[in-house]
Amino acid sequence: MTGARPRSHWAGLVAALMLLLIALCVNGYVRHVGSEGSGTPQRTGPATAADPVIRAGGPVQRVAPGQPIRSLRPPPRVLALTFDDGPDPRWTPRILDVLRRHGAHATFFVVGAKVAEHPELARRIVAEGHELGVHTYSHAELAAIPAWRQRAELAATQAVIASATGTRTRLVRPPYAATPGAVTRAEAEAMNRAGAAGYLTVLTDRDSGDWRRPGTAAIVRAATPAAGRGAVVMFHDSGGDRAQTVAAVDRLLSTAAGYRFATVSQAVRLTPTPAAPLALRLRGYALTGVQRAGAVAATAMSVLLGAAVLLGVGRLVMQLYHSRRHVRRTRRQGHRQAGFGTVSVVVPAYNEAANIAGTVRSLAASDYRPLEIIVVDDGSNDDTAGIVARLGLPGVRVVRQANAGKPAALNTGIAAATGDLLVLVDGDTIFAPDAIGRLVQPFADVSVGAVSGNTKVANRGGLLGRWQHLEYVIGFNLDRRMFDLARCMPTVPGAIGAFRRTALAEVGGVSQATLAEDTDLTMAVIRAGWRVVYEPRAVAWTEVPATLGQLWRQRYRWCYGTMQAMWKHRRSLAERGPGGRLGRRGLAYLLLFQVLLPLTAPAVDVAAVYGVFFLPWPQIATTWAGFQVLQMITAAYALRLDGERLGPLWSLPLQQIVYRQLMYLVVVHATVAALLGDRQRWQRMHRTGQAELALAGRRT
Repeated sequence: MTGARPRSHWAGLVAALMLLLIALCVNGYVRHVGSEGSGTPQRTGPATAADPVIRAGGPVQRVAPGQPIRSLRPPPRVLALTFDDGPDPRWTPRILDVLRRHGAHATFFVVGAKVAEHPELARRIVAEGHELGVHTYSHAELAAIPAWRQRAELAATQAVIASATGTRTRLVRPPYAATPGAVTRAEAEAMNRAGAAGYLTVLTDRDSGDWRRPGTAAIVRAATPAAGRGAVVMFHDSGGDRAQTVAAVDRLLSTAAGYRFATVSQAVRLTPTPAAPLALRLRGYALTGVQRAGAVAATAMSVLLGAAVLLGVGRLVMQLYHSRRHVRRTRRQGHRQAGFGTVSVVVPAYNEAANIAGTVRSLAASDYRPLEIIVVDDGSNDDTAGIVARLGLPGVRVVRQANAGKPAALNTGIAAATGDLLVLVDGDTIFAPDAIGRLVQPFADVSVGAVSGNTKVANRGGLLGRWQHLEYVIGFNLDRRMFDLARCMPTVPGAIGAFRRTALAEVGGVSQATLAEDTDLTMAVIRAGWRVVYEPRAVAWTEVPATLGQLWRQRYRWCYGTMQAMWKHRRSLAERGPGGRLGRRGLAYLLLFQVLLPLTAPAVDVAAVYGVFFLPWPQIATTWAGFQVLQMITAAYALRLDGERLGPLWSLPLQQIVYRQLMYLVVVHATVAALLGDRQRWQRMHRTGQAELALAGRRT
């Protein structure tokens, strides 16, 4: 990679992903809020009884370090109706309507996350003369969480109450609270910490049991105190179907003659609390903003993840379907033996001393005749040209030129060639003996302007080699079968491809405008009206990068060059005929699967991390396993089509975790460079001669 390197985008990407993860985690945390009817609390504290003073006290208590326990009770014939777990957009307004109709007031112990989600309900509660109390931010059982989280749960709920209503509260009811006589030592410790923060803990005298939905009459009986006593009565306005609660409250207010209904503060004669200070309201606004951002992010990621899965599965299914069709068509065609006169092979070479002898020898051993082989030495500073000359092979000649780049070397070779069909070959490629003969057979159809061969990985030892081998067999070659049927082949690879001279002349030869000269040339040939087809039986082996650094540089050049070619040929989207098929099929496919989806992959991975912590394990495991099975089936089929062993399949899941991420980051980097107008130049990979050695090792 040369030129201006946009390194700052990595810091931006990491920061954006961290913010996304935080937003998703916030959403996951608050979305898993519960209620008294939604599950069993996980009690971790001791189950021994609390201080007898607490257990014998009233429903409203102040328990603070170093201070005597303060206990308060409603006077006779005063009922403090309380509602937990809201506000809920379905049930809270109905309960408020009932209270207003009877002129009664109540206390709502709200969950902070729900206040942040529905602040308008909190405002209505206060505006209609009721009061709010804290019921934690996420409906966490206070006795079962660390002290720091207890403080955070209370403070966060207080803040969002302040931002929603401008008020504050001194009342807290721990989730899963009951009567004072049922308080455990761990719960008393939580009450003690709440008292240290200035809160009074509100328990209950009468638990209506409405969360069990026992029926309206049963709820009313449970909520009615005996002998005209005063009481704090517990109901719920969220956490499930609360129709029975609404009906029971209406009946209780209608039948409890002689009772006064008040808020908890009114019932125990607490002084009013001051308005919330600005700093507290600002913290609430910030919390609400973060929670809403998390909800938006979660929704967006759900859509994105669903789309990615559907597109990924759809792509695999399309590859399997079209590959099967392509196999049947290829079998029907058989192996034709038409002659086309002299076929010219052009090999551009720059410092290819490690591989050039093997490449030229494999070409000279071709069973197709007549054949001429032209090696264009593009100003090499090693012994590339000398190695070819010393081989002394018939039909092989060397053309020397000053270094001008691969496209110029190809054009030089094309100009020097005598054949009407030209095979363009990279200097690190080893051809099968029948490859050229098979490669040129499709030219029997006069509409064919170019043919792509089947490129295989020679040096496939080690994980990196296996991963690239799988990528070539599964991704590149399955895609080419599909592109062939759709008549929108975007790339004839530089490793093995053949062109009709007339088609090359019509498009002006090989362009130097992009780094992906093979993709650019192929697109130009299609737009000129020629067909480009795939011949899977024309096989050649190429040396692939042996290190991550080399792989990064190669794929970065490919990706950047492909984007250049797509942009150069963007007008094909609006063309008719072959050009339109290339644009609306080929370019659209490349844009979707080689640019847009990879760009979203980091965010999808963050969503996957979020899912590990917040989504059900069976759902995650089933989705991942299902996708892996489909990938395995596709890979096995692709390997079978290419006559390859199934051994490398074991590395496929690991490829999805490691190799896939590298490829996505390459796309991110190339996209940023393209958007910034970063000018890149062609770079060659350092060759080691492993292609010929690897093939020789497999033959022995």
